[in-house]
Amino acid sequence: MIRLILILLVVVLFLVLTIPVQFAEWLIGKKYPHARDISSLRMVQWIFKVVLWLSGTKLTLIGEENVPKDKPVLYVINHRSYFDVLLVYSRVPGLTGFIAKKEIAKVPLLSLWMKRLYCLFLDRNDIKAGLKTILTAIEQVKSGISIAVCPEGTRSKNADEREMLPFKDGAFKIATKTGCPIIPVTINRSSQIMEDHMPWIRSTHVIMEYGTPIDVNTLSREDKKFIGNYVQNIMADTLKRNYSKISS
Repeated sequence: MIRLILILLVVVLFLVLTIPVQFAEWLIGKKYPHARDISSLRMVQWIFKVVLWLSGTKLTLIGEENVPKDKPVLYVINHRSYFDVLLVYSRVPGLTGFIAKKEIAKVPLLSLWMKRLYCLFLDRNDIKAGLKTILTAIEQVKSGISIAVCPEGTRSKNADEREMLPFKDGAFKIATKTGCPIIPVTINRSSQIMEDHMPWIRSTHVIMEYGTPIDVNTLSREDKKFIGNYVQNIMADTLKRNYSKISS
């Protein structure tokens, strides 16, 4: 419980104390928008790393060299924990917007930071609004901003962490319409940080692996048609392989 209280305290202090920073960033952005964006990204990455440290998370990274640093990508992530966002976002090399559920947009101050960092809010119950979100993400990738998605649509609560919920294909249009590489990101054991024993936060060894970039233009017509299944099968194999490393 002490870890949870410390984390909540640190996050609230960050959100409150950076209110003047938000204003300063807004002023800087009028003349130097890219400098503002990078500054905002690094500050958020810093607080995410602090939270991961307070939670006692021990991270093993595999394949980080697979992430291009000179072009935008589509990160595709399996999702079992709220900490997945922190784990991935604390490592991105450049501007990256997460696609999050629309309810988060109602959280004061947090939503301001998310909008500043090009995050998008998805209404899962409104097909038309969801399509608009994907189209916005496509335009962001074309402008050089990476996008991160959890195509399961919600957190998987399966007892076996190697099992994922079916991937929704809509998010993959971001890659098929822009040609950006897909980076599969598999995370093992993140639910053991908190979700498996809420409200306790426990020190956990997490494995996060970046797969080989997937070029949608080289896929067969069949694989491109069922691209969600194609990517999910790759990620399922990685989850099983890394699960065996922890279990052995």
